[in-house]
Amino acid sequence: MNLLRVQKLGKNLGRYFGETIDIRAVLREIDVAAGTRGWTSEIFHEVGGLPLIALHRAAFSQTPDAKRLYISTGIHGDEPAGPLAVLELIRENRWPENAEIFLLPCLNPVGFTRNQRENADGKDLNRDYRNTESSEVAAHIRWLERQPNFDTTFCLHEDWESHGFYLYELNPDQQPSPARAMLDAVAQVCPIDLSPVIEDRDADRGLINPSLDPATRPLWPEAFWLIQNKTRHSYTLEAPSDFPLKTRVNALVAAMNKALHF
Repeated sequence: MNLLRVQKLGKNLGRYFGETIDIRAVLREIDVAAGTRGWTSEIFHEVGGLPLIALHRAAFSQTPDAKRLYISTGIHGDEPAGPLAVLELIRENRWPENAEIFLLPCLNPVGFTRNQRENADGKDLNRDYRNTESSEVAAHIRWLERQPNFDTTFCLHEDWESHGFYLYELNPDQQPSPARAMLDAVAQVCPIDLSPVIEDRDADRGLINPSLDPATRPLWPEAFWLIQNKTRHSYTLEAPSDFPLKTRVNALVAAMNKALHF
């Protein structure tokens, strides 16, 4: 049972009305923190004078169980916890020695300047990965196609309507799953959404296993494109954005640290 005293703020009425961030400043902080910790940085697209950045960290040791991980966030401009969480993860610098990391800290920077989910053209980028119309997603897919396949991918999000933290798992081969461990770690800092149905999908104590049938997904999110093209194991993390921003950041960091060291 979740006994945390953290409460919803009651700010989100019809949309997100919580704290905002200066995405330019956050990206500068990410760039500085990553540069001092051995990451390389690539700008693979610019939109509205703002960069789409890909960070890369090589594995420090090559072992038989070496893994290649992908992390992205900031695809919705009204979800500030994701970029702040990856900044915290970079600063903590607790990455597994045998993991090669590909990290995209903000896929929709213009959305953040407007505090809106969509890009400047009103397009929800996380529904644009099947019949792509936006320059951001087109550039992202081109970048992804140049990369190797990933062992596991993580997409960091928020949900302004949620009663607590939850996550989606795409795991068609039934690989060892950190999902329950991630949720248990989050429960120490943030309530879990225990609703039996979340976003019109059956949920089991914060865990959703959506359909993998492309016919059921006319509008593909990033995670669905990844599972079809670059990985066989994917997670979408959803922090509850009607809770304090620090709580949401802590929840994403706790989940990622548990998954990274599972």
